[in-house]
Amino acid sequence: MLVAEEGGHEHDPRAVSQDGSAVHGPGRGAPVLDRLGTWDEPPATRDVALRAGLSHPRRWQILAVLSLVQLMVVLDTTVSNIALPYAQAALGFSDGDRQWVVTAYSLAFGSLLLVGGRICDLIGRERALVVGLVGFAAASALGGAAVNFEMLVVARAAQGAFSALLAPAALALVSTTFESSGERARAVGIYGGAAAAGASIGLLAGGFVTEYLSWRWTLYVNDLIAVVALAGVLGLLRGRSTENRPRIDAVGTVLVSAGLFAVVYGFGSAARRPGADGWTEASTVSYLIIGAILITAFLGYERRAVHPLLPLRILLDRDRGGAYAALLLIAVGSYAVFLFLAYYLTATLGMSAVMTGLAFLPMTGMILVAAAVGNTLLGPRVSPRTLAPTGLLIAAIGLVMLTQISSQSYYALSVLPGTSVFGTGLGIVFASAFALGTLGVDPDEAGIAAATLNVANQVGGAVGTALLNTIATSVAASHVAAHIGALPVNKGVVHGI
Repeated sequence: MLVAEEGGHEHDPRAVSQDGSAVHGPGRGAPVLDRLGTWDEPPATRDVALRAGLSHPRRWQILAVLSLVQLMVVLDTTVSNIALPYAQAALGFSDGDRQWVVTAYSLAFGSLLLVGGRICDLIGRERALVVGLVGFAAASALGGAAVNFEMLVVARAAQGAFSALLAPAALALVSTTFESSGERARAVGIYGGAAAAGASIGLLAGGFVTEYLSWRWTLYVNDLIAVVALAGVLGLLRGRSTENRPRIDAVGTVLVSAGLFAVVYGFGSAARRPGADGWTEASTVSYLIIGAILITAFLGYERRAVHPLLPLRILLDRDRGGAYAALLLIAVGSYAVFLFLAYYLTATLGMSAVMTGLAFLPMTGMILVAAAVGNTLLGPRVSPRTLAPTGLLIAAIGLVMLTQISSQSYYALSVLPGTSVFGTGLGIVFASAFALGTLGVDPDEAGIAAATLNVANQVGGAVGTALLNTIATSVAASHVAAHIGALPVNKGVVHGI
């Protein structure tokens, strides 16, 4: 890229001489790069250069590190699911308590995401990544060493809290590190693929680790990933100054954190009871009503706030709003696929934990390919506004195909085609939604915009798990009751799925 200097001359600001100094044309010099490719100018000068179109010279290595961070966050939502029965046997907690190992993570993650996004904008995303990685690794080590149920639940809640810092920081850095629209599209496609594939990779990793090592290693494995990611962050990124530090919106923080907590808990409570019973429980109804009231109050307060936690212009932009809606809808279906299909493969087809994880591998491959192709090849030719609904349609076709499975189905003939089609749609939606969700946002608000994307994904997952669990258990119970004595229970369950 050539930059015009005073006097009509041009020079390449990225050109570096053999001694590590930049090659300057006449007039003002360009920012200097050291031999390692990191910025050697003060943070303020570096930020001006980045906004002027000078991308980070090691941006693709940075993308690899950020994708690894996102993969770790998403992977942790499913990697422990397979290990839960083994942890229950080792620590001696009840079936009713088992759900809290999953719920503790989702409650902390979902309720603190917007706060985490604003903290990223406040202290800097690089620093937020360091704090988040160290905290997440410590929480994972605590969980792996748990000697009782309470210790495990506290560790999972801490993991969720630090994930709420990591997820928006990583996505915000992707959107601000790549200045070229073409490169940014490819980068977001790769990052979105890692985010979409994380859940299925978690099932695969959970199966292998549980079967060949121990359930504790489903938590310890995060420490290995965090150490690699932390080394990359410290080696490639340096903290940048924030010219306009946002102030903490205390009232908005309390309202939205409590509101999201109540909503996620309410849907989780509904999912814990079979059929429609969970929806009629007083705790479910009261938490959902309280959550709706608090979130409505939050949105009303943000309209008047001098320093809002979530500026409403981020939500009211048509493209970004569409991205958040697309991610919420795809999360409703994707969480259900991972939950119910994993149960079907193990309970009905009799697959082991490892084989169940391997069964999701083709879908993972399709997610990664579709995300890369969607933003790299189709992105320059097709608007993300078109790609996102197209991905939703493809994913819906995959789900329809999966409704044809039965207790006599073969994986290769009935499960594989449907999961492959669904994975294709999932990859396209994630890549396009991540691209639109942070597009055009002021750099100082990239963290909160990225957090809003993650909130949509988290709430969608909670809604999908609760709603589809109700449908599945109700249909299964009705079918078994209608064929009592003539139908094995596991065959009746298939009708619910």
